[in-house]
Amino acid sequence: MQQLSATDASFVYMETPNTPMHIGSLAIYDPSTAPNGLVRYKDILAHIEARLHTARSFRQRLVQVPGNLDHPYWIEDPDFDLEFHVRHIALPAPGDWRQLCILAARIHARALDMSKPLWEFTIIEGLDNIPGLPKGSFALLSKVHHAAIDGMSGVDMTSGIHSLEPGSPPPAVEKPWKPDARPGVGELLFRSYINSIGQPLRLAQVVAQSVPGLAKLGASVTKGEVSLAGMKAAPRTRISGKVGAHRVFEGRAFSLRDVKVMRTLLDGATVNDVMLTVVGGAFHKYLDSKGELPADPMQAMAPISVRAEGEKGAMGNLVSAMIVSLGTDIADPVERLKAVHASAKNSKAMTNAVGAKTLSEYSKFMPSALAGLGARLYTRLGLANQVDQPFNCVVTNVPGPRVPLYMAGARLVVQMGTGPIFDGMGMILPVYSYGDTIAISFTSDRNMIPDPQFFADCLQASFDELLAAAQNPDAPRVAAVKPAPAKAAARKPAAKKAAPKKAAATAPKTASAKPGITGPRKPTFKPGKDIN
Repeated sequence: MQQLSATDASFVYMETPNTPMHIGSLAIYDPSTAPNGLVRYKDILAHIEARLHTARSFRQRLVQVPGNLDHPYWIEDPDFDLEFHVRHIALPAPGDWRQLCILAARIHARALDMSKPLWEFTIIEGLDNIPGLPKGSFALLSKVHHAAIDGMSGVDMTSGIHSLEPGSPPPAVEKPWKPDARPGVGELLFRSYINSIGQPLRLAQVVAQSVPGLAKLGASVTKGEVSLAGMKAAPRTRISGKVGAHRVFEGRAFSLRDVKVMRTLLDGATVNDVMLTVVGGAFHKYLDSKGELPADPMQAMAPISVRAEGEKGAMGNLVSAMIVSLGTDIADPVERLKAVHASAKNSKAMTNAVGAKTLSEYSKFMPSALAGLGARLYTRLGLANQVDQPFNCVVTNVPGPRVPLYMAGARLVVQMGTGPIFDGMGMILPVYSYGDTIAISFTSDRNMIPDPQFFADCLQASFDELLAAAQNPDAPRVAAVKPAPAKAAARKPAAKKAAPKKAAATAPKTASAKPGITGPRKPTFKPGKDIN
């Protein structure tokens, strides 16, 4: 039996009917590498069953402490049923990318059953009309509660069900799995009492550890090495406010080599800086087309893993975070990259001064009952509509392997992330790298982003614009390059400090006419071709 940390438990407390708190991914597979070029549902079941021991999250469920006097516990579920967690469905004809995105959004919007291990896999067949994919390809849509994993432990879970060769045997079982007996009320209350006794001492230790970091931060500010000027509330946009029950999902895949070319625009620029710049450009184009572009730059929260080498297999969340400007107020892509890089550098310096690990430790001392009550009141009182938020969205970068992966013999072609949204933060954009691809996708509220394909086109246009600047640095840059506006009518909430609506520019056609895994410089997804 293992107790959830305060950070992990917060995702349980934040869960409401409109805000399920799970993360996951949409992975697409080519079965031509499997025996006889065919993968059946029973093959996937057998494959996963043989690898359940590779991640603790598979067979552990929650047990709540009476009265929320303490954070919940994980136990090995004595009633575990694999077929409850692995479902099977198919797209109707024609089976195109848009249908897949709609289905993924609908499945993602449903909350997980909190009385069972907190994960689901849905096998989706019928992907017969998606350009770039061979006939017979299938998708796996995963959902795992954020209380169980963060982005990096999710990578460990993904690695557990994949192999480096089509026919590789599963890892050896070190010790047989044994279910736990459900703890009684008396045991849970006694554990809560013991935990409360040592709490003041643990808090004093964390405070003592943070004092040198705070002193270092103060000295850095005094010397001008770190600026606090950017520490202000994010501007309100259409993705601020309360979220509804329905979701949208979309994404694009790009060449990682192109991203590395973009890095050459600025000394010290990282892959993360480039992708944040692409996101900022997409928001600039999308909101500007609707006359809702805020005067101040939008801000993103970027999680930072504090998972040590020896904690790779641990459940839960071992993360801190930094706030980065997206430069949405800057039309020029290169100037936006400079602004994003400077903001990220400053935020990293602040985090490093105090210590990301130390900052994450403070969350442990929030009383469980108060944390749960606070999360519920925040939603029920509609505080997201009244309180300024420190960031508009989450952009999380999850690095994956550079070599091909296989599941039940089928080759992984591309993977895109999904994630939770909540009141005040209506969009999350996971960035997944795999092989020579880097994919960016987004999950949002259907009323906030009623035209997800248009926003995905904005991502593509922003990427193309920055790449063109990197490939031809001396060429004049035209900031007004925009994707064609979507026909669907968009809801227009009042935007704080919104710029006056500009005349729409005539949008040139981009080379990316196809959604999803296609694009002008997209990686070639061919059966049997190694990705490196």
